[in-house]
Amino acid sequence: MPLALSEVVAQLRAELTEAMSAGEDEQLRFELGPVEVELTVGVDKEAKPGAKAKFWVLELGSEARFATSSTQRIKLTLDPRHASRPGRKVTIDGAEAPRER
Repeated sequence: MPLALSEVVAQLRAELTEAMSAGEDEQLRFELGPVEVELTVGVDKEAKPGAKAKFWVLELGSEARFATSSTQRIKLTLDPRHASRPGRKVTIDGAEAPRER
């Protein structure tokens, strides 16, 4: 079953948050740069006035369902920021270390 694009972004956010927590006590830390995700999506649009297009991320083997719909490849570039530190890069480590940029 295809996933809504918003669900995929939410799952990515959860995975990155989990990686931050898992790296909290590690000596080696990674600064999180732009995250690029390339997806194949199906686009459905209802034929009624005011209808919006819906984007569904396709799983392996599900393209046949969208044979009559439009499928597109999209690339998202996300630049993560932590809510409590706006404008600062995120690190995959947990707490900020002294003199860490």
